[in-house]
This record gives sequence, structure tokens and C-alpha cells, in this order.
Amino acid sequence: MFVDNGPGCFRSPAHFYCGEVVMIEFEISTTGRTDFVDLNARVQAAIAELGLSDGTIMLWVPHTTAAVTVNEGADPDVVRDMADALDRLVPWDGGWRHAEGNTAAHVKSSLFGCDQLVAVVGGRPVLGTWQTIWFCEFDGPRRRRVLVSEVGATGGPTSR
Repeated sequence: MFVDNGPGCFRSPAHFYCGEVVMIEFEISTTGRTDFVDLNARVQAAIAELGLSDGTIMLWVPHTTAAVTVNEGADPDVVRDMADALDRLVPWDGGWRHAEGNTAAHVKSSLFGCDQLVAVVGGRPVLGTWQTIWFCEFDGPRRRRVLVSEVGATGGPTSR
């Protein structure tokens, strides 16, 4: 079942098609106001589903209070320290004007960014020894979407 998502764009349960570009879409659930979720396994599965051996993928987080980053995943204290540092830099009680009360989450999302480019070689993301691809939640807990697409690809996996 496809749902129309604007001119030339359609969505199935796990894919988002816009023109000839195929994006793998998956959902994650976050558990706290600030949460870092390891995406490595989900990204690896998306690369396999795209049929990509060598190239580049883009990860896109279509939310204004969330982000995606690449950083250390071996020591869980690193993401806890990042969350603490962000709370010191951008406090929730910063006297913000936005009526919804989540300006700090918007600022944190903008600092990290909603996209990442990751090289792929041999069907695997090229990451350093300690690197993990992290979904960054700044206004949770929520259900969120992540999109993965091959950069520069047209026609999807059947065009190869």
C-alpha cells in the first residue's frame, strides 16, 4: 500500500520513494527527554536492503528536535557526557520565547544537525574503531523516523 506524499513521492511501510530515489525508512522509540540510540545495526540493514556495495549513504532525521551524529560508542559515558554538556550549554530554563517550551531541543538539534553522510565499502559503513552512528533525541520520549538513501542514486536497487 502506497500513500501519496506530494508530487512524485510515495510511501510504503518501509520505503519512501521520491522521483527515482529510494529511501529506506525505519522508526525508533526513544525513552527519555535526551536519549542517544545506536543506529549501527539498523543502518547496516538499510545498506543491505538498498543493495549498496560501495558508495555513500545519507542519513536524514526529519524532525526539528532530534539529530544524528557519529561519535564514540565503546564507552557509554561519552554520550552521557555529551548530554550533560549540551544541558549546560543550552539549558531548558534559558528564558526562551518559544511557547511550546522546547526551544532547548530545537537549538540542540541545530547544533548537531539532521543529516550525516557515511561512506560504504564492501556493503558496510566505514566507521572508525570506536565510532557509532547515534540518533540524538532532545525532546523525548517519542517515536521517531530515520531515512537512509544512497547519495547520487536513481532508480533504486533494480537499476544496478
